[in-house]
Amino acid sequence: MINKLFKKMSTKPTTQNLVQPQPQQPANEMQQQKLYPDLQKNEELLRSIYDNCSDVIYRTMLIAGRKKAVLIYIEGLSDEAGIEDYVIVPLLREDLEQNMDISQFIEQNISVSQVNTVNTFTKCVEYLSNGNPILLCDNEASALALGLCKWEKRSIEEPVAEVGIRGPREGFTETLRVTTSQIRRIIKSPQLKMEAMKIGDYTQTNVVIAYITGLVDATLVEEVRNRLKRIQIDGILESGYIEELIEDAPYSPFPQLLSTERPDVTCGSLLEGRVAILIEGTPFVLIAPTTLFSLFQSAEDYYQRYVISTLIRWLRYCFMLVSLMLPSIYVALLTFHQEMVPSSLLISMASAREAVPFPALIEAMLMEVTFEALREAGVRLPKQVGAAVSIVGALVIGQAAVQAGLVSAPMVIVVAITGIASFMVPRYVSGIAIRMLRFPLIILAGTLGLLGIMLGLIAIVLHMCSLRSFGVPYLSSLATPNPSEWKDILIRAPWWKMDTRPRLTGYYNKFRQGTGQQPGPEQGNDT
Repeated sequence: MINKLFKKMSTKPTTQNLVQPQPQQPANEMQQQKLYPDLQKNEELLRSIYDNCSDVIYRTMLIAGRKKAVLIYIEGLSDEAGIEDYVIVPLLREDLEQNMDISQFIEQNISVSQVNTVNTFTKCVEYLSNGNPILLCDNEASALALGLCKWEKRSIEEPVAEVGIRGPREGFTETLRVTTSQIRRIIKSPQLKMEAMKIGDYTQTNVVIAYITGLVDATLVEEVRNRLKRIQIDGILESGYIEELIEDAPYSPFPQLLSTERPDVTCGSLLEGRVAILIEGTPFVLIAPTTLFSLFQSAEDYYQRYVISTLIRWLRYCFMLVSLMLPSIYVALLTFHQEMVPSSLLISMASAREAVPFPALIEAMLMEVTFEALREAGVRLPKQVGAAVSIVGALVIGQAAVQAGLVSAPMVIVVAITGIASFMVPRYVSGIAIRMLRFPLIILAGTLGLLGIMLGLIAIVLHMCSLRSFGVPYLSSLATPNPSEWKDILIRAPWWKMDTRPRLTGYYNKFRQGTGQQPGPEQGNDT
């Protein structure tokens, strides 16, 4: 009986057995229809489509005292002052000449820069949803969509998640056209292309694919376009929706697309032959393809002197390894390899752990989970109390735990150093991946010692070697036998040395600048 129940639960339901929710067929059928010459019928059908929508405004008027018309717009999405000044007032004038056609009168009196002619209810709904008023006239089988959209939007501010000491202070906003304009203001070439599409059955979210022709691989653009077109979903509310639906390895903890809210980072990636995916409603832009080393690079690395940037980059790599391996190494040494610890340090650590009732593995897991909980609490709480709660909570809980004998003082120090090291990672998504992998390494260290750590690291490296980001290997820049590819990976070479683009993304236009630009005094000008 139980086996039959499990078999029944495990069988995949067929399409015949599933009851698919059917959309409202009459509304959809009406949207596909063309407009009628009868104004009253067009208005009734639009009212039925927007039934129970109190924010949809219908303004009936008599154009030039002769022709009946209806102006429809959505309150809060359209510029009501512009509608009044540039549409309603000019059209209500009654100085129509006898020999002037009413359509000619409308064209001459509507002082709006963008006016589009629509012939179907689908287009009417699309323009209305974007904030463009629709003007319907009697005895006309078409309507005019007026470019008078206006809604509340956030002003351009400094990015919160990608703060830098030197560099531009502006970040993207949730408004798509503001985002595209920020990129256009930096890259003024007409080779910068922006393809638009809509994703989401209900949200109809505007998505733009940005790339530079002549730099990007055409197959990469086609792959991005195909992956976006195959998305079938009710709505897109943030770039994370699209990221999970187009990445190569959905079960990997490592991000395969770079998310950024900085225009300079996006433009720098476009100039390297990459593709940017811009989504309406979020300030975060997705960059494809990406590599592991791109996630550990900061925009500020390219604005400071190359020596300082190289040192900071190496410091970042070292602390990334510290954040990943320090707790597991501590657990392995205390559990299996005490002979590797100096005698004086071992005696000090043993005396500190004398009253602790838990083994090192349980102690490390307890402290790591507590620290991660405090970190998340500091992020989710309001800014006024978040930092205070995280700092005070760490101090109070750490001191109380040591005094109560639940954890040892060396473990608190190890966890604190690990937490500080994790803050060195410039990308939040990369830091999350390291924080996730830290726990299985601690478990391996507590069960197999240093052998378990080595096995875990080998598994992580093998996994990264198998990863692809839109066909580009995750470790491509480091794995290449060409040392010239390492000048922006292991070090940050001076700008007069970085004369070529990355091989796998900038293959079609290899050189980004002229050679032989090393600065120095002019010959014969020495004083």
